[in-house]
Amino acid sequence: MTTGTLRSPRLDLLPLRVEHAPEMAAVLADPALHSFIGGSPASPEALRLRYERLVAGSPDPSVSWCNWVLGLRENARLVGTVQATVTGATAEIAWVVGTPWQGRGYALEAARALVAHLRNQPTLHTVIAHIHPDHHASEAVARAAGLTPTDKTRTDERRWHLPLTRPPENHQP
Repeated sequence: MTTGTLRSPRLDLLPLRVEHAPEMAAVLADPALHSFIGGSPASPEALRLRYERLVAGSPDPSVSWCNWVLGLRENARLVGTVQATVTGATAEIAWVVGTPWQGRGYALEAARALVAHLRNQPTLHTVIAHIHPDHHASEAVARAAGLTPTDKTRTDERRWHLPLTRPPENHQP
């Protein structure tokens, strides 16, 4: 699966590049941001190394790592990320928006753009996300992007699910 630029009303979802690391280290610097996603803020150098691995792609040829940074069009500033890990017919998605830009609908806008992109991938049938049950903002984003919660959990996160249904092809006799 390719990761070209995607657009939403206010954002450009730009394919991840190693050069994004210094600005993204600042975007992701708030320790509180990591309370649900785990880990801690990474230095620009540590994030650069991580981005090198992500950009190189999965070592498993059956898995695609698709990563975008969220560029706020009005001021050409990065504000977060979205990602899709594609395995077979399933895409597992995630999003994160830096603390200063939260509450403005950017995560929702980016998640909707990502889900719309995934709907156009004919080999995909399912979108999933794993969200901590206390992370109400991410649950709202998932719900607005069309995902619904399931009873399945992974570690301490609930699985959300969206079947990608497509209209049947119009066959002419």
